[in-house]
Amino acid sequence: MTALVTIPTFQTDRLTLRAPMTSDFAAYAAFRMGARSVTVGGPFTEQQAFHQFCALFGHWQYHGFGRWMVADRESDAPLGIVGLYHPLGWPEPEIGWSVFDVAEGRGIAFEAARATRQYAYDTLRWRTVISAIAPGNTRSQALARRMGARQDGHFDDPSEGKIEIWRHLSPEECL
Repeated sequence: MTALVTIPTFQTDRLTLRAPMTSDFAAYAAFRMGARSVTVGGPFTEQQAFHQFCALFGHWQYHGFGRWMVADRESDAPLGIVGLYHPLGWPEPEIGWSVFDVAEGRGIAFEAARATRQYAYDTLRWRTVISAIAPGNTRSQALARRMGARQDGHFDDPSEGKIEIWRHLSPEECL
């Protein structure tokens, strides 16, 4: 039997990256059911969103890493999901980000994604990481560029189709 993984919590200047809580589900489901979720395969039904929400925990248990709920550091209000993701069929683990409507355009994804990359390099000792971005998702492409990532090919996912690979800076380049 495998021991349960504890999802670490840490903070940035404005954010807390923490395990999802039951109280976060309404905000998560609203995003997953909304039009903005099209870049992550949506919109989804509430039932699908529930299964995806539960999968956030399972990913941590399966891989020992995963995505955090990004919350406002002062109010603890949920702002999005950012973290490390490696589903079946993906060529390698990625830094993924989805911010809820309330967080759009505030630099929340950038702040959380940079903290995630630092966690991958400093804690997990990874030497490289990608972000998988749907073609045409100009907001995510811009964020990847802002983080110093560069396009590095693509892969074909059976359910999502063609997905661009954006390679992040190495640990040495992040210094």
